[in-house]
Parts: sequence; C-alpha cells; structure tokens
Amino acid sequence: MSRPLSFELVSPERLLVSMEAEMVVVPGSEGNFGVLADHMPMISSLRPGVIDVYAQRPEIERKVFVAGGFCEVTKDTCTVLADSAKPVEELNAAAIDQRIADLKEDLQDAKTDAERAAVAHALAVAQAERAAAG
Repeated sequence: MSRPLSFELVSPERLLVSMEAEMVVVPGSEGNFGVLADHMPMISSLRPGVIDVYAQRPEIERKVFVAGGFCEVTKDTCTVLADSAKPVEELNAAAIDQRIADLKEDLQDAKTDAERAAVAHALAVAQAERAAAG
C-alpha cells in the first residue's frame, strides 16, 4: 500500500467523511481526477458526480454523491467542500425519479431565462444523482 493521505468531505449540513485513504477519485469540472499522497497542490471546482474513496486499492470503501463544490489538494490532504452530499447507499431512486419528472415540468413552465437556467441546473444535478443511484 502506498502512503495514505488525509481525506475530508464536508457539506453545509455535516462532516460526511474524515479518514485516511490510499486514493480518492473526484468528479472535477473538467473530468474525474485521482488523488494520491504527494499529489501536486491544486484547487478544482466539482461537477455533480460520485467521489470514490479507496482505503486500500482496488476496493472502494466509500462512494459519496456530490452536487458540486470545490476540492483542495495539498501534498498529503484532499479536502472537498460540497454544495450538498449524500452517501450513494442513501440515495432513493424512486424519489429522484419523481424529482426529475417534477423538474421537467418546471422547465417547460419556466418564464424567464434565469428561471430556465436554475431549473436546468437542478435537473442536471438530479439526473447525475439518479445515475449514481443505479
């Protein structure tokens, strides 16, 4: 096993994950990226998707859906500040399907460009969440 890094995932509601990990795969705005110890320092915005936390490869120990946010990587740490986050096993596919249907109706009923953009973003997040739910 390679040297571990410290990983934390924080949402506005709570600290979801604080652990040592061998590797973390994060849904960056430009694509997924993996973080190991001794990674080059960086900051990235996140797109809606799943963070995979490997305590010891090849086994994924944790899968957490994030709706967006930011990730800061330093030499031995990876910190995610998520807009919202939920462990994948807590996602409810039926509830997400209903939210998607409601958002599609809302998108058709939107009157302004700003309203359409806000609903389209919420719909994209819900669709990514549905994909994560399986």
